[in-house]
Amino acid sequence: MTAPPLLEGHEVSKSFGGLRVLDRVSFRVSPGEIVALIGPNGAGKTTLFNVISGLLRPSAGAIRLDGDDITRRAPHAITRRGLGRTFQTPRPFLDLTVEDNVRAAASFSGRPGDIAALLALVEMADGADIPARQLSAAKRRLLELAMALAQRPRLLLVDEILGGLLPAEAGRVVAILRAIRADHGIAILWIDHVVWAVAQSADRVIVLHHGELICQGEPQSVLRDERVIEAYLGRPAAAGA
Repeated sequence: MTAPPLLEGHEVSKSFGGLRVLDRVSFRVSPGEIVALIGPNGAGKTTLFNVISGLLRPSAGAIRLDGDDITRRAPHAITRRGLGRTFQTPRPFLDLTVEDNVRAAASFSGRPGDIAALLALVEMADGADIPARQLSAAKRRLLELAMALAQRPRLLLVDEILGGLLPAEAGRVVAILRAIRADHGIAILWIDHVVWAVAQSADRVIVLHHGELICQGEPQSVLRDERVIEAYLGRPAAAGA
């Protein structure tokens, strides 16, 4: 018997004035699943994340988290229902140490966990006392991931965590995302443009283009779909994937 979705969106739309950024997008994420959300710049991916996490209210449609309607709830209320998030540009407290950043995030959730274990999970245990402003771009992304995990989510929204990373750095981060799912059962909805990572790690892929959902399914099927190739990948990238 198929488990009910952990996250479900029904015909979600978002307009800014006369510009429709999301157009009746329906989607689901099952418990423990990794789902990649891809598409060209301006497709509406981050807007969808903002709507899911409560930073924006949809113009139409509904979103449910574990069966609970969160469509018009405040971000902090959605977080406490079990949703964690990272951003394209990491937002740690720059003057706090790595450990204190994670501790602050844990206190917000009201369910503090094992800070040392979280830092070990994201391979930052040796840098716990380093101020966040001294971290590299890759380390700041890992810190923000630890901060999101400190809120003990059941679902994690990950927004372009591989952006600007070297291949070796990206490989390490992908391995950490897999471990988060495998060892902790956390579902992940993940925006990224790194096609090889999506192809190797996602259970399913959702593709947006001009705010519309144009394709979804298993990675190899989606990445060979003519609509996806024309709208996003191009022939060389599709062949490589």
